[in-house]
Parts: sequence; structure tokens; C-alpha cells
Amino acid sequence: MIDLDSPVVAVLGDHKKKREAIEEKLGLRTVGDLLHHFPRRYVKTGELTRIDELHEGDVLTVVGQIASSNLATYKDRRTGRPAYRVDVTVRTDGPSFRISMFAKNEKVGRWQQQQRMPVGRRGIFLGKVSSFRGEWQLTHPQVVLFGTPDEDAAQLSLDAIGEFYPIYPLTKGVDSWDLQRAVAFALTVLEDVPDVVPEAVRRQYDLLDVRTALERVHNPHDQGEISSAQRRFRFEEALVTQLVLAKRRRVLREQGARARTGDQGGLLAAFDERLPFELTDGQREIGARLEEDLAQPHPMNRLLQGEVGSGKTVVALRAMLRVVDSGGQAALLAPTEVLAQQHHRSITALLGDLATGGMLGGAADATNVELLTGSMTKAQRTGPMSRIATGEAGIVIGTHALLEEKVIFADLGLVVVDEQHRFGVEQRAALTDKAGTPPHVLVMTATPIPRTVAMTVFGDLETSTLTELPAGRAPIQTNVVALAERPTWFGRVWERVREEVGKGHQAYVVCPRITGDEQEQGESDQLDLDEDGDVMPAASPAGGLAAVEEVAVQLAEGPLAGLRVEKLHGRMPPDEKDRVMRAFAAGEIDVLVSTTVIEVGVDVANATAMVLLDAERFGVSQLHQLRGRVGRGGLPGLCLLVSHAEPGSPARDRLDAVAATTDGFELSRVDLEQRREGDVLGKSQSGYRSGLQNLRVLRDEKTILQAREAANALLDADPRLRQAPDLAAEVARLEESVQSGFMEKS
Repeated sequence: MIDLDSPVVAVLGDHKKKREAIEEKLGLRTVGDLLHHFPRRYVKTGELTRIDELHEGDVLTVVGQIASSNLATYKDRRTGRPAYRVDVTVRTDGPSFRISMFAKNEKVGRWQQQQRMPVGRRGIFLGKVSSFRGEWQLTHPQVVLFGTPDEDAAQLSLDAIGEFYPIYPLTKGVDSWDLQRAVAFALTVLEDVPDVVPEAVRRQYDLLDVRTALERVHNPHDQGEISSAQRRFRFEEALVTQLVLAKRRRVLREQGARARTGDQGGLLAAFDERLPFELTDGQREIGARLEEDLAQPHPMNRLLQGEVGSGKTVVALRAMLRVVDSGGQAALLAPTEVLAQQHHRSITALLGDLATGGMLGGAADATNVELLTGSMTKAQRTGPMSRIATGEAGIVIGTHALLEEKVIFADLGLVVVDEQHRFGVEQRAALTDKAGTPPHVLVMTATPIPRTVAMTVFGDLETSTLTELPAGRAPIQTNVVALAERPTWFGRVWERVREEVGKGHQAYVVCPRITGDEQEQGESDQLDLDEDGDVMPAASPAGGLAAVEEVAVQLAEGPLAGLRVEKLHGRMPPDEKDRVMRAFAAGEIDVLVSTTVIEVGVDVANATAMVLLDAERFGVSQLHQLRGRVGRGGLPGLCLLVSHAEPGSPARDRLDAVAATTDGFELSRVDLEQRREGDVLGKSQSGYRSGLQNLRVLRDEKTILQAREAANALLDADPRLRQAPDLAAEVARLEESVQSGFMEKS
């Protein structure tokens, strides 16, 4: 007998290469790993598979029936001798397929035709679809026929297969039936299986026990068994994740923090008196909540989300001034130099003489606002770092440079992290570690986050949302320029840009590349995923992707000749980038050709048009963020998504979704469905791989809510989970994993 910790070789056959592939490539090293490697889908064995649409190159797994099986003779070109081929036609509930198998001699061919592939036999066929002379083919197919338990190890009896055949995530050299056979054997010899979910929780939420769930997920008899097994394992994963996050929240709450009541200065009051505009109701309400949080003797950990232009920066600045009024310092961490510089400019402009502390003409309650970025020279850093260390600088704005060990704060009371999706918990922790006592933390994002994502991905944070837009924001018209269907529309794009400039306005042109194949630092293409969640290769348009260096020249010499065209990207020297941004803001540039460095924080009221070239290379949230750079000055905005994506492709669907709505919360759901959740507890909070195995935060919203409720109840009754040792062990395993090994720092 075996248990979950037994090596996986105990239930595998003698095929060395398959064993190595299962262990090394699939990462299944124990029987427990194997049994928790769940099927990604199932095919019904009792009926022919329905196929509505086929494309060249599709990989299919279907139940089919052999409609014809014929032995053909042909001349081998290499030897000139007769050769033999068995041509088989497989019928489905849809198109039929042709399969060809080659035989060494006529005797082998006859056996294949009559014994291995007889007419009328049903089975499972897996292969890549191709077309030859108007006929669909399955190339190099893998075949499991029902009711043929012969000496071929790949053949399984109908009894072993059951009514639903599981299709597992695979790797090269491993077939679905290799895993199915190993799983079936493991379940027959497996001893007692520890159940992570306590019995009382299973009863309360009507969940299967783990043994029953394993049997049903791998060998179901009906759809109901599949659903109940999947629900149990999704709840288990949600429960463990929510327990880790709930424990983290409780640890943070138990940490002592200095209450920042703002009773030592009048900087915030002076700032409020000078504000040239009225705060929205949402800004006032969240501002009051932040003041309440800052006044507590435990750290604030809050997520502030809101649409592009909803006024998050003003809310964050008021919280920073509150901390400065309390004798502390506030640090704002931005993901790019362009954004850090923009924040520095806008905050010093908002503060006016309140940002000139210690200087001639400075206001009585003024402080200093310092900027610190990675590209600054040692000499340029000396002054700011000295003023940060002495506490002279009340507000510090910077990039990852703030995380360096040499940067020392006198009394860091508040950490503000802008564009949270660019940073993970680990990076957030690196900055908060610089405080003598745990600082208060405010993280901001203009990427709207659905409730369950905020609860799961940002589960250690309380969430506040700015739903109003300040007065003066104008509507933005978004259109997809589909070059695959209408290539002549490209010329009209530049005519529209000229029309906007002719009205006295300005425009952005955004490219996915700097030059050739060089991307902006920290950027990655938005590639599509296959049904297993693996990244699919993206085809580049003929002539390559648009690049800033080339496009700027082409536009200045071609369709936009006579206009003032400049370029901007991350490889330019910082002083040059700053010069270009200042010139664009001053109206001295008509068209700015840029990478996504202008995605966040750039605020030029006169910019009304944006052209995104090769728009299919950007993600939904990124497109929404970029679009938010126009229409900021009360003038209607225009956003043109230029794309070579074919109609019906995931990339085109993404663009159509962005064009259909400016509701960031609706788009965030579209984005998440395509992009997955990211590593929930780790530093990768975006990207193609999800740290969640079975759980999907949109699909499983009800399950996550129940698991959060159960997690809080368990910890209230038993903070150390002593009454649930198996669950405690699983929580500890996740806490100690790579994703969350730094958790105690956050």
C-alpha cells in the first residue's frame, strides 16, 4: 500500500522516458502530486463528439467511429518497392477525418485494417488537424479504441475508461492514458487520505470528503460528480489561501504602529484652503477613512482603486500631508521614472510654496518634496538622500531606487505604492522594512479590480474605491482599425491625427517596441493562452512590429510631415525624457511617438487623440490605461486601435471589448478571464501563470466568499488551527512556499 507522499514511480509503468517526463516536465514527484493533477476537461465516451468549427493546426481530442478502413498499395519513392498504407475514415458529430497508418508489409497492413482499426469500432482519437485535397486529416494520431483489451499497452477496455474520459494537462512524451492508467492504479492501492477540510466545514458547506472527491474527479460517472468534486477542491484551495491572507491581516493588525493624528502641524489644513477645485464626495469620504486609519495604533493597509482620472493622487497626497503634520515622512513608490517625475511635478505644483520648506519665501508649515530615481548620478543623489535621512524631506517620490539599502529614512510613517499591479507584496515589504516601526501602507491602482480579485489577490488589504470622475472629463470615442479587413483605413488614421492637430490639439502614437525587437524595459507582449493556460506564440505582422525609432521618422517624413513630431521611450537619457515630456505638456510638440512609458501618470490636458499601433500586443487593462491619457482637459478624446488581428481571434475580441466600453470594471473582468490572476501571494501579480491551481476568482466568486467566511470563523475559534492539524500543515506549506516566504515582512 502507498500514501500521498510515496514517490510517483510506485504507480507508473516501466517506461523510463515517460517516468522522467512525468517527474521532470510535469513536476509530479509524489502520488499526491499525481492525484492532484486534475483533468482539464472530459469527453463523453457514449456519444460522438460534436465539432462545430475546425481550423488548420487545431489539436483535437474526440470520440469517433471508424466509418471505413482500407489497405492501399503504393510505390516507395526511396526504394522503388511496393509499400502499404491503411487509410481510415473516422466519423464524428460533425466533419469526418482521414487517418493514415503505414505498414512494413501487407500482412501487418491487413492486421491493422482488420484487427486494430475495424469498421464500426468507436474510440478516442487525438491529433493535429490538417487539410489535404479538401479533406480533413488527423496527423500522427494517438488512438484508444473501446473494447480492445489486447497486448498493446495504449489500448484500454471500455470498463477502464468509463462514461467520461479525462483529458489531462500533458507534456511531450506523455499521453492522457498514461496518466489515467497511473491514477486508476494509485486509487486502488492508496491508503487513508488526510482531509485538509475539517468535517464540520464540509458539513456546513455541503462538500465531499477528499477520497470521494478524488475518485469522482478522475473517474466520474456523470456531470454532477465532476461538478461536486471540482467544487470541493476549489473550496479547499480558496480556504487555504484565505487562511493565509486572514492570518496575515491579523499579524499586521497586532503589530504596533505610530498613530499619525496630524496634531503637530497645519500643512494639510493650509493645502485644503488653497485647493483650486472642490473634492468629490468620494474623495472626501475616503480621505476621512484614511485619516481614521492613520490615527490607529496599528498599521493601515489599504488598497485605493479608481478609474483613470478619478483623483487618487489628491487623496494620497492629503494622507501624506497628514503624516507630515504628525512629524513623519511619506514615500511614494512609482513603477517608472516618467511616472515618478510626473508625480514630483504635479505634487510640487499642487503644494506651491508649501513644498519649499526651509527656503526663502517658503510657507510657514512647508515641507520638502524630494525625487529619487535609479538614473540619478551619485552627486545628484547626495542632497536628496541627506535630506531624507535627516527628516528634512517630508515627502519622497521615487522608483525602485527607494528600495536600495543606502536609502535611509528618519521616520517613515506612510508608504504609498502607485500602480500596485506593477509591484508585488515582496517589493512593498522592501520599502516598509525601512521604517523603525511598521509604517502605514496605501497602495493605488487605476486598474479596476473585481471584488473577488481584491479579496484574493490583495486579500491582506482593505479596499476603497473611487467611483466618481472629477468634473471636466470628456467622453472618449474608441475605434478598432482592422487592417486585416480594410488595409486602406491606415491612411485615414493619420488624416484624423492631422485634423486634431489642426484644431490646436495634440496626439500620442504608441508603439510596442523601441526599435526592432527591443521592448520597453519591464514590458511583455499580451500573448494569447491555449485551453491549458499555456502561452501561444503570437504571429508578428508582415514587416515586424511598430517601433518608436522607425515610426517617428516615417511619420515626420511622410503622412505627418510639417507637424512637430518627437519620440519618447525608456532607453533615452532621463534628462532627455524629462525635456520631451515638459515640451509636450507645454504644447511645443504636436505628436508624441512613444512606448508605454506614458501609460500612467502623464497628464496633458490638450492631448485629444491616441493611436495604438499593433494594438493586439497590449492587454485590456493596459489599453484602458493608455486611452485614459486623452480627454483629460474637457475636450472629447479619440482612441484608434490599429491592429492586424483576424476577426474572431482572442486578440481581436480583446480590442472589440475595449472599443465597446469605457467601464474599467467591466474591462477588468475581460482582462482577468484572458490573463489569469497572477501569483496571489508572490511578487508576480500579473502575467500568464496563475499561482492558483483550481480556483478562478471570477468563476468561483461564491466559493471564495464562503471560504473567506469559513477561514475567519476557524481563526476566531482556533487561531493556531490546533483542532485541524492537516489544514494547519497545508497553510504552513503555502506560507513557506516561494510565493509567500517573505510574507512576514509585508
